[in-house]
Amino acid sequence: MRRFSTVMAFWLAVAGAAPAADDRTGRGKVLADAEARLKTIYENRDFAPATFPGRWLADSSGYLMLEPAKPGAEPEVVRYDVKTGKRSGLIGADQLVVPGSKQRLFVQRCFQTPVEHKFCLETRAGIWLFDSKSAKLHKLPAEVPAGLSSDSFSPRVDRVLVRRGRNLAVVDAATGRVTPLTTDDDRGQLDNYTPSWSPDGRRVAYVQSDSTKVRTRPVLRPTDPTYPEVAHVPFARVGTPIPTLRVGVVEREGGATRWVNLPAEPGTCYINDVSWAGNSTELLIELLSRSRDNRKFLLANVETGEVATAYEETDPAWVDASYSANAGLEWVRDGKEFVLLSEREGWRQAYVISRDGKQRTRLTKDTSDVIARGPVDEPGGWFYYLASPKNATQRYLYRIRLDGTGDPERVTPADQPGTHSYDFSPDRKWAVHTYSTFDKPPVIDLVRLSDHHSERVLEANEGVRTRAGPLITRPTEFLKLDIGNGVVMDAWMIKPRDFDEKKKYPVFVFVYGEPHGQTVLDDWAGGQNHSMFHRMIADLGYLVVSMDGRGTPAPKGAAWRRAVFGSLGPLSTEEQAAGVRELGRTRSYVDLSRVGIWGWSGGGSNTLNAMFRKPDVYHVGIAVAPKPRPELYNAWFQEIFMRTPDVNPDGYRRAAAINFADGLRGDLLIVHGTGETNTHLQITESLVDRLVELGKRFDYMAYPNRDHGLREGKGTAVHLRMLITRYLIDHLPAGPR
Repeated sequence: MRRFSTVMAFWLAVAGAAPAADDRTGRGKVLADAEARLKTIYENRDFAPATFPGRWLADSSGYLMLEPAKPGAEPEVVRYDVKTGKRSGLIGADQLVVPGSKQRLFVQRCFQTPVEHKFCLETRAGIWLFDSKSAKLHKLPAEVPAGLSSDSFSPRVDRVLVRRGRNLAVVDAATGRVTPLTTDDDRGQLDNYTPSWSPDGRRVAYVQSDSTKVRTRPVLRPTDPTYPEVAHVPFARVGTPIPTLRVGVVEREGGATRWVNLPAEPGTCYINDVSWAGNSTELLIELLSRSRDNRKFLLANVETGEVATAYEETDPAWVDASYSANAGLEWVRDGKEFVLLSEREGWRQAYVISRDGKQRTRLTKDTSDVIARGPVDEPGGWFYYLASPKNATQRYLYRIRLDGTGDPERVTPADQPGTHSYDFSPDRKWAVHTYSTFDKPPVIDLVRLSDHHSERVLEANEGVRTRAGPLITRPTEFLKLDIGNGVVMDAWMIKPRDFDEKKKYPVFVFVYGEPHGQTVLDDWAGGQNHSMFHRMIADLGYLVVSMDGRGTPAPKGAAWRRAVFGSLGPLSTEEQAAGVRELGRTRSYVDLSRVGIWGWSGGGSNTLNAMFRKPDVYHVGIAVAPKPRPELYNAWFQEIFMRTPDVNPDGYRRAAAINFADGLRGDLLIVHGTGETNTHLQITESLVDRLVELGKRFDYMAYPNRDHGLREGKGTAVHLRMLITRYLIDHLPAGPR
């Protein structure tokens, strides 16, 4: 009851108009209750939903779970029948005993290996294999670390792939003999990763990265404050050398690596995927150009050295963005064809392509986007995918005939608006289905895919629902904002619990606005929406709003997403401001004389641009971990959307918030972690220097040794949100007028 009484006290404190700035007692009460509420979000995690921990069995007959036989007992491995839900023991307590002793094994993780009757158990007493046929336990050698996956095991489960520093090795599961696959100097600039077994278990393919030509930057290690240690970390900045990548194959007994002859100059490409192409002699390699305007799927014969192009596409902007929605493929028809996603015709669509690349069939025919590729049900003749043709904020499951005939079928029921995700059974007949909306926590159930019949609820998240219910007194409103020129932005708005439409309220905009993510999603997780934090802010007396303009990865066509090509920042700034003005034009309760904006990372950059370029629109800004100088950011992200300053100097000039700092007139708070490895502190410090030079008044908070997520250190999450809350209250008067 203490939790609810605290929240109720908060509601009483913020009922009606917020206290005046000089009412220190009232302000203190509001902030104390705000902090209590934030602790329920970030420390107690009262609104973090439970997930479903079950793992599908390879034969799709059921799923395994770690559960105690009775309350307080240690977990056992149990099986649930997919059809009946009947629970049965798979590995019981009497079997979880160290052979020859009475020591009980405490299982922390369990998964099925490539051999169906063998299960890997991660325990406090090492890693074990359990054979369900013989009911015997076998301890893996000490050289095998925790954190394995099914792919770590060879097809016969007699060898285990492990990383040792930057090198790869194979451990014999029976004898513990370690066979090094790579022997590079661990102190050098070579790294070997993403190993994969060939289907016959004889070979291992992997990627090697060479950062020798990549410049390093010094990073302080938080050791002795007087004499901190300094590490030098490779960092490929825009326009500078990037790591050189290559793909190799080595026998499981070690020896010389055979390198694939990639059709690209060293240091000019990225590798999205390396996998065996349905056999043990050919590799599939997805190769992207440095600027991601070219994508090739290569078939490399590891015995002959021959490399053929199975598929290639180009785009003047990019073929695959930073969120890699188009990446990968799935083989069908015994490896004769594959299914992939492409935006070559203006929409993200699914295609079936022959192995030699000569035949191409478009499966999805609507003028709408596939949001994400699902699996193929080849026996049933279906290709599954996620889409939402009429509402870019939602996600539904669809399917289309694999032969390209017929119309798409929506599998998700029409009476469940919101966001849906699916964990498919290996035979594609069942799925663990998760459904939520912005205001409703996830419900997880088991569904039969043929008719989406719900067999049973697996996780209702009733506790989260009960705790959140009293806080969600007004449904979040999803809006369409027509800002002209055919651009309609999706948006959401959270209103105060005591909202009065006859009065005017200040607006607090949450922005991201870059191609890496959407904020306007009808989903409990909500992408980057920080929804429960924003509800607290709304109850202080603000209209909290977020808008997705062009350039965000909404399923609205390739032209929508690529509208920002050449310069990230200017278009988002214009459209966000237009959205604010449209809110004020169409809603009498919006007070355009009190507008604040905040964002993180790219959203921090857009906050700076808003404050510098649109000072008549925005009066308060809070920029967390921004990148005010994109030319100093990492090559991997920035060059997709803007290329390099050498070829696009004007685009970088227009994108850099620092170049417009003289436009600042409102109140600005900049927040950064000094341990940043992404948007480095020095990038923001150069903006601080510029603002000082211009004589601009602003506020600046640096969190010691925190990285981009500002999560490190006890209390950081709450402290940061309280900093934002105090700044907002002090500089943007809350409540109705």
